[in-house]
Amino acid sequence: MFNCKQCGSCCQSIGGNEIYRNLDNGNGICINYDAETKLCKIYPERPLLCRIDDAYFAFFAEEFSQEEYFEMNYKACAALRECLAKD
Repeated sequence: MFNCKQCGSCCQSIGGNEIYRNLDNGNGICINYDAETKLCKIYPERPLLCRIDDAYFAFFAEEFSQEEYFEMNYKACAALRECLAKD
C-alpha cells in the first residue's frame, strides 16, 4: 500500500499535465484541493489517477513491479515537496 503523506504537493502541481487538465483550476492547482487543510475535498471519491494503489493495477501493472511504481511515486512526491518548499 502506498503511504501518502497527504501533504497536498501533488494537488498543487498538476498544471501542464494533460492527464489532469480537467482538474486544473487554471493556475496548476487541483479544483478539489483545500488550501486551508491541505487535503483533498473529495478524498474518498478522488479520481482513479489520484489513487496510487488502484492506478497501479489499472494502468501500470504490466510495465513495472509494484515496488518500482511505488518508488517512482515516492521520488516524485519528494521532488514536488522540495520544489514547493522553494517557492
